[in-house]
Amino acid sequence: MTQVPPTHPTACLALADGTVFYGRGFGATGETVAELCFNTSMTGYQEIMTDPSYAGQIVTFTFPHIGNTGVNVEDDETGDPVAAGMVVKWDPTEPSSWRSNGHLSDWLASRNRIAIGGIDTRRLTRAIRAQGAPHVALAHDPEGKFDVASLVEKARAFSGLEGLDLAKEVTCAQSYKWNEMRWAWPDGYPSLDAPKFKVVAIDFGAKRNILRCLASVGCDVTVLPAHATAEEVLSHQPDGVFLSNGPGDPAATGSYAVPMIQDILKANLPVFGICLGHQMLALALGAKTIKMNHGHHGANHPVKDHETGKVEITSMNHGFAVDSQTLPEGVSETHTSLFDGSNCGIRIADRPVYSVQHHPEASPGPQDSFYLFERFAEYMEQSKAA
Repeated sequence: MTQVPPTHPTACLALADGTVFYGRGFGATGETVAELCFNTSMTGYQEIMTDPSYAGQIVTFTFPHIGNTGVNVEDDETGDPVAAGMVVKWDPTEPSSWRSNGHLSDWLASRNRIAIGGIDTRRLTRAIRAQGAPHVALAHDPEGKFDVASLVEKARAFSGLEGLDLAKEVTCAQSYKWNEMRWAWPDGYPSLDAPKFKVVAIDFGAKRNILRCLASVGCDVTVLPAHATAEEVLSHQPDGVFLSNGPGDPAATGSYAVPMIQDILKANLPVFGICLGHQMLALALGAKTIKMNHGHHGANHPVKDHETGKVEITSMNHGFAVDSQTLPEGVSETHTSLFDGSNCGIRIADRPVYSVQHHPEASPGPQDSFYLFERFAEYMEQSKAA
């Protein structure tokens, strides 16, 4: 099925099943091939495009007003966009925000990321929900010259994300220190002057705001690459260990990360994981992960905390999930999605070790899940006092 082309289309999105969407290109020119997902967030497109967990994916935004607040130097979650491309309904307008210092299209072009506007994103989202996250090829040519058959074949040839260890592509090259705290009016990002805890964060694709949230509860953070060994982690004599978010198939990353985590657990330190870090912890405890049909991506996902009975509005970004049926004895399921019942949190009984699938640092709710960072600090305080 092919969408009727608009007058003078300059971009083309080809799905592996042969469906073709035409639209108007912006950002960089050229071609890219990736998995296609959709995100239901109404704000935060800059953070989404720079979230390392989107490596290997093109993001369809269901909210039409993308680009309306421009871009700025403070909202990147990593140094460069990691998402492979962007699909939107309406072309970006001139930005209207006191924080803006640039146009989305220019920002994408300078970072070699392709985008397409003028797409029926409702139809595309329905297709993703019905068929699962498709493999696609996205092309932008100002002359409107596309080899559609070739684009479809490239989409079909894409290997997909199953079995891919993408954490190694987005992790830091070497260790570094972090002391920047969460943004606060009117000064921006303050620095942590009097840390209470030493934390080692394993970078599977860590978002900057996660590190800021750790610093904001008193953590002097040392970030280590995803391939760090348990010996390297423990050599820093941390009060706690954090397992970050990240992209790709957790089972692939687990080939080297799981043994490290298992050795860390033997040290009886507080451990906290988010997203891929949550999946890594579950694998280290003996559970399994599964590929989801279309994943969870958005800032409006209700999650139930079974320990308190409360429902939190959370931010999600994951295409794999922990299979709760495989959780071993002594590991409890603490959170579940109210959309589909999938696992969103685990905890080891009687130990300061826990993780969640959702993103408390992304300010959904907007503060529904910040307690998870405070819990980590409390566990470290208790561990130091013991």
